Amino acid sequence: MLIRFNIRNFLSFSSKADGSTEEFSMIAGKVRSKKEHIYDNGDLKLLKFAAIYGANASGKSNLVKAMKFFRQVVVNGLPDGHTEKYCKVVKNNKDMPSYFEVEMMLGKKYYAYGFEVLLNQSKFIEEWLVELYPNNTEKILFHRDIENGTYEFGGELSKSELRQNLDVYAGDIRDDSSALFLSIMNQNKKRLYQSYDSASVLKNVFLWLRNDFDVNYPNQPILDYNYFSKTDRIDEICKILSAFGTGITGFQMVDVPIESVFRRIPKALQERILSDIEKGQVKMRSGEKNHSIDMVIRGLKDFFVITLDGTDDIKCQTIEFSHGLENVFFGIDEESDGTVRILDLLEILISGEGKTYVIDELDRCLHPSLTYQFVHTFFNIARQRNIQLIVTTHESRLMDFELLRRDEIWFVNKRNTGESDIYSLEEYNERFDKKIDKAYLEGRYGGVPIFTTIFPLEGD
Repeated sequence: MLIRFNIRNFLSFSSKADGSTEEFSMIAGKVRSKKEHIYDNGDLKLLKFAAIYGANASGKSNLVKAMKFFRQVVVNGLPDGHTEKYCKVVKNNKDMPSYFEVEMMLGKKYYAYGFEVLLNQSKFIEEWLVELYPNNTEKILFHRDIENGTYEFGGELSKSELRQNLDVYAGDIRDDSSALFLSIMNQNKKRLYQSYDSASVLKNVFLWLRNDFDVNYPNQPILDYNYFSKTDRIDEICKILSAFGTGITGFQMVDVPIESVFRRIPKALQERILSDIEKGQVKMRSGEKNHSIDMVIRGLKDFFVITLDGTDDIKCQTIEFSHGLENVFFGIDEESDGTVRILDLLEILISGEGKTYVIDELDRCLHPSLTYQFVHTFFNIARQRNIQLIVTTHESRLMDFELLRRDEIWFVNKRNTGESDIYSLEEYNERFDKKIDKAYLEGRYGGVPIFTTIFPLEGD
């Protein structure tokens, strides 16, 4: 689960007045109400939900982009266009390092992983992994000073025989400012982790970032609908869909010709799919795999599953949903944008333990009442599961102390200089009977648009 995310010098986030990072935290505040909204293990209390508000262009989406960027760098390396993503509104930032750090809970332990990078030069200058303890102490597991070519290991990574292996890998990239040690240690290192259980922290941190820190933009599909293949959850899925007023009463997988799928996708993607199919069939024929291979193609309003079963036949299916008493079926491209949005968000409500979802513009295409109901439903489900949902939104109806705790409401506001600040409603210590949605829209907490008159009104 996510504990904190810290950032400096990225997009509209520069630094605080004292030079410290901007911080977003899921640590619960002093609110005593709605204790079922938090995870509490006796040492740490974490929020399971947070709503982030702000005017257009205030920096809400930039916070999501920062989280996505951090994850992408660790998993896949620096993405295209990264050299221009420093905070440009401060002149000196071009040559200043950008700072990213995530604090996370994995099992019963707490870790902080981060790095500093000169984006304009594509150079990492520092990287670290630290184990955190409830008494506010910490232990360095590894630290790289890339500019000076030095590194150190501590804690469970300093055990003698394991240390010798880690020294080899760290030494290989001692002067490599383009590589992260955590990323390198998750490339073809299966044998190392089988031999040294104490090295598993490097794998576990990486896997949490790759698999359980799920960051999504509003104009991209959130998931591939693979949960519809889990037949043991059909009743649960249909019950949720019905509760949201979609009119959906059931669904089925239907066969479609592969040719009709190819007519709807770009040629480059067609060639990549055919290449993957060929490679998959070769593997199965050589005995390396004896089960089917599923390939999911997901667009904004398309969903196809291509299955290879070891023969020359290729099976392609899509999903259809039934409506009404006569069980008339419709394709996903015939469903409303709001229904498709609910289908996208559905995985959050049926996911397992430990996942942290970040959703930009939760309320996109949703009726205000439906957005409220979705969050309410999430809280009901989160009572039994340790999952987190972090959203950006303009939906002020969620600012209801009947629904949210004070510490679950965050704001992003842009200064006159163009830099963004992150802060919590907890800082305002508002009464629980206050109409905070009205106060927010009146500008009480910042994060709302400030309009100026473009043209003089008649009679002025």
